[in-house]
Amino acid sequence: MPDLIRYDVRDRVAILTVDNPPVNAMGPGVLEGIEDGVARANADAGVDAVVLVGAGSTFIAGADIKIFGTLKTREQSLARSEGTHARLKRIEDSAKPLVAAIHGNALGGGLEIAMSCHYRVMAPDAKVGQPEVLLGIIPGAGGTQRLPRLCGAALAIEMCTAGKPVPAPKALAAGIVDRAAVGNLLDDAIEFARAKGAARAVRKTRDLTDKIADRDAGLAACAAGRKTLAATAKGVQAPFKAVDAIEAALTLGFDAGSGRERSLFADCVTSTECRALVHMFFADREAAKVPDVPKDTPVLAIARAAVIGAGTMGGGIAMCYANAGIPVLLKDVDEAAVRRGMATIRKNYESSVAKGRMTPEAFGRTMSLITPTTAYDDFERADIVVEAVFENMDLKKTTFAELARVTKPACILASNTSTLDIDEFAQASGRPGQVIGHHFFSPANVMKLLEIVRGRETSKEAIATSLALAKKLGKVGVVVGNCFGFVANRMIAYYMREAYLLLEEGAGVSQVDGALTEFGLPVGPFGMQDIAGIDVGWRIRQHLKLTGQKRAEGPQSEVPDRLYEMGRYGQKTGAGWYRYEAGSRTRIPDPLVDEIAASEAAKRGVTRRKVDDGEIISRIMTALANEGARILEEGYATRASDIDVVYCYGFGYPRHVGGPMFYADTVGLPTVLARVKEYRERLGDYWKPAALLEKLVAEGKGFHA
Repeated sequence: MPDLIRYDVRDRVAILTVDNPPVNAMGPGVLEGIEDGVARANADAGVDAVVLVGAGSTFIAGADIKIFGTLKTREQSLARSEGTHARLKRIEDSAKPLVAAIHGNALGGGLEIAMSCHYRVMAPDAKVGQPEVLLGIIPGAGGTQRLPRLCGAALAIEMCTAGKPVPAPKALAAGIVDRAAVGNLLDDAIEFARAKGAARAVRKTRDLTDKIADRDAGLAACAAGRKTLAATAKGVQAPFKAVDAIEAALTLGFDAGSGRERSLFADCVTSTECRALVHMFFADREAAKVPDVPKDTPVLAIARAAVIGAGTMGGGIAMCYANAGIPVLLKDVDEAAVRRGMATIRKNYESSVAKGRMTPEAFGRTMSLITPTTAYDDFERADIVVEAVFENMDLKKTTFAELARVTKPACILASNTSTLDIDEFAQASGRPGQVIGHHFFSPANVMKLLEIVRGRETSKEAIATSLALAKKLGKVGVVVGNCFGFVANRMIAYYMREAYLLLEEGAGVSQVDGALTEFGLPVGPFGMQDIAGIDVGWRIRQHLKLTGQKRAEGPQSEVPDRLYEMGRYGQKTGAGWYRYEAGSRTRIPDPLVDEIAASEAAKRGVTRRKVDDGEIISRIMTALANEGARILEEGYATRASDIDVVYCYGFGYPRHVGGPMFYADTVGLPTVLARVKEYRERLGDYWKPAALLEKLVAEGKGFHA
């Protein structure tokens, strides 16, 4: 094992340097090395105090997440947690003052180690946090017991249930750290440690009681935390268990409270919630890896951008570039369209300023990066152009031909199309290697997914540049193949097909949406369509009719087309699947929609019945998994986990469920296949099992095996 902890002595202070690149994760040997270093310092007559510091850019960023995958049983979890608790207590029992010098991040296990030191000195730009909840677990090494003893129950609850890091000024004011470094962190920490060593001042965090002495106030904070979580953390258990553990810190002694923490941690680490969230953690990272695009593929520097189309999507995309500090031209056909687009952008930024999310200075600086135009002047300076015009094939092909004429040869030509054939645009441009899909999700300046669509001839450089650009724009880029609807909208067609048919069979609009929001989605299919616009789906269906295609196999409900014909486009017209009062986005169920659904059911000879919520979830999730399997077998997605990433970031699929493909694995692919076969027998041959699904079941594998 490499030397993970370096031992040096300076001015009678032992310096223990954690050197486990890249982020000093608390992997095997790190904690043991710290304990050995503290023991060595205590035995060293030439040492009066100890400083623990991290090498490189950070202190200790947390545990090695792969460890959680090795804890298969509750007993394994308890044993590991007990060992870690005991080791940290021995470190805290150092007879000589022990000071943590924190730079970069001290997160999760990193903060738990820092809190086991007697004192903490923090760089002014460092952060501390307990983000374990983001992985479906709670702090398992004393974090829920020591943190409230330093900062009180209210802040401890906030940190352990939201998972957001706390900056140095707040950490200092709250008592989590003892000193903000001035100048060099290590020099400051050594000076601080020398003073404590001279005074032989040892202060064990576990013995502190001042911040938890007012038990009633602490319990009130726990009650308030649970009330907030009831509204914000539906379907997850880890945040609630974090509150339970902090409550134990208030009502039990340290040792008993630690035992309670270990038990709750064991409950979490063996849960499906934890497995799903750990899966998504690694899925996010895997999505950036494209098998045939090497890591050393040249990446074009994107210093200037342009967007064609100043509508909702185009304006949002322009904001993405401006937010990233990239100057962007925003073009539309006439001054009126450009003015409308810029007015919407300004309104969005003004709202951010009003809510305190943006300073007036940043507002002015960011707006100055967006240049409105009705001409192609200066397009020759752009490194990338994103087309966001009306979803019409002929218009888009004409646009790409014009872009090839006005841009430099190296310029990437991207399309925001959500369904159309990238290869047709590529051929129209005359330079197919530079053409790629950049499918943003609405609102583009908010949603984190960027579906990167590679055409037949898209160059590896364009793909690598797109992935790097996605990161710069604050997006999660996922590379997918070029088929109708790509991955996201191809699968959503099957999701919507079942929602429509369930409506005709007897489920209500509110019932379908309610079942899916209870499952964990932020909005159901009908509420989602009212936000996006029923007219958008209608235009896609018209394009498909002209080309003799369908969005999904099987019966095509006429209900959404009837709503379109009535001028019910959703929120923007005050009525869609729901009604809306003027100026309000509150969904009001409308009996008229149920009447239309009953009428269409009668035309198709469907006998209406009572549909329970379980069937709604089963039908819709099975449709997603089955079509996802087809996408995988056809090669339009590289990995099942890429589909999970697309759905979590593009449609708000609950991360604690792990995405539609991971969820299918947890249900069990034999069960999924049995459901497909049952629906086929009951509903029709359009419910045909994907070949990959049948193959995996026969081999006893899952999508992620």
